[in-house]
Amino acid sequence: MATHLDLEEQEQLDAVKQFWKRYGNLVTWLLIAVLVAYSGWTGWNWWQREQAIQAGAMFDELDKAAQAADGDKVASVFSDLKSRYPKTAFAQQGGLLAAKVQAEKGQIDVAQATLKWVAANAGEAEYQTIARLRLAGLLLDNKKFDEALKQLDAATATGFEALVADRRGDVLMAQGKADDAKASYTKAWQAMDAKTEYRQLIEAKLTALGAAPPATTADAVVQTGVAK
Repeated sequence: MATHLDLEEQEQLDAVKQFWKRYGNLVTWLLIAVLVAYSGWTGWNWWQREQAIQAGAMFDELDKAAQAADGDKVASVFSDLKSRYPKTAFAQQGGLLAAKVQAEKGQIDVAQATLKWVAANAGEAEYQTIARLRLAGLLLDNKKFDEALKQLDAATATGFEALVADRRGDVLMAQGKADDAKASYTKAWQAMDAKTEYRQLIEAKLTALGAAPPATTADAVVQTGVAK
């Protein structure tokens, strides 16, 4: 004779069988989906680490070529870097470094193309803005003022407002628009941290335009001390 415990266990077993019969396939597919997702996530992280390691090694090679001023080697390594690892930060940094070497070698068109690539492919707004600032400088040197201003219009990363305004002032001055340049330099001076040495250069530009900014608190303290 079955005991009360035997009957209870049998009922539980029957309930499990019924549940599995009804939901077994669903549970199985859910478990498979979870395992596949976990496997994919692990594989993605591994792939990203491998990409970063390999891209970092190529950037080191590019950096050594840049220090040696080997323009051909820089161009070759950067070409491989942007082709194989275009979305890595190393590719963006490599582009900025390659453009610097190219500009120093007088390869202005090549440097511009490199900076345009960084501006178009960088994942971070900061890299995009740095590339556009440098590109605007090259365009300014080549008297392509309208193109330079377009690059500056698109340079919108937070924290770069002063540098963008200063470069815009340079372009406007080159166009003979002194009043507009003065307004842009003033904006740059106001946005620049007072402790930054570069602010003195902006102040010198304003002074040359007859628009020297008012003395800062620190300047006032120094002048007061000198007067005494």
